[in-house]
Amino acid sequence: MTEAHSDGLRIDYDDAGHGEPALLFLPGWCSSRAKYAALARQMSRARRVLVLDWRGHGRSERPKTAFGEEELVRDALAVISSSGVRQVVPVSTAHAGWVGIELRRRLSARVPKLVLLDWIVLDPPAPFIAALTALQDRDLWQATRDRLFQMWLEGVGDRRVVRFVQEDMGSYSAEMWARAGREIAASYSRNGNPLKALAALEQPPSTLHLYAQPDDLGFLEAQEAFATGHPWFQVSKLEARSHFPSIEVPDQVERAIERFLSAA
Repeated sequence: MTEAHSDGLRIDYDDAGHGEPALLFLPGWCSSRAKYAALARQMSRARRVLVLDWRGHGRSERPKTAFGEEELVRDALAVISSSGVRQVVPVSTAHAGWVGIELRRRLSARVPKLVLLDWIVLDPPAPFIAALTALQDRDLWQATRDRLFQMWLEGVGDRRVVRFVQEDMGSYSAEMWARAGREIAASYSRNGNPLKALAALEQPPSTLHLYAQPDDLGFLEAQEAFATGHPWFQVSKLEARSHFPSIEVPDQVERAIERFLSAA
């Protein structure tokens, strides 16, 4: 475990393995780098991996002032700088993907590829947008968060996933969940959806979306249709019951990422 400094704050991160491009693992809002523990350990046998905690999350320092997506981008840039790595492939969970896209925009060829895990890459459904709004209401946030947890854990028997959601994600405050709701909603409003944001880049990078849920054929077919017209994008559905494949099926995730990185 080592540290970088971003806006004067200590950002804790793990640095293991060797080689470039390094993998930069980015957790989602209201979660720590613990979700990548098994996957990062496995992948560090063949590659260099960097795994951070955002400011106010996990073991990183808690700021005394407000922050949002822009500050998370600065945290990621600070880790890249501190590590001395030249090329990185961000591996982002859910809405940390917006940070991965921004890293490509700012660093260009230093971010040759992107890996997205379990993200709403199409237009977000209305109930999801409503939930983001409710998370910002002090009278509604906890019930809304609990409903999200219930949805994410429905039919999930893997105790590692259940423990992560209940104990890790469940440890964050009303303020942090409100911040997550506000920043995620703002990103969709500003960019449309992630596929549109990627396509709008001057040179979109090779991008892989790995996900297990929802088990909805239409969600997969829409991404495959996008890939037909945008050959830099590919999607792969994993065999898992939860929205947390890096915890539930790290072997599947590792194999898929390795195939993607090894391809020309």
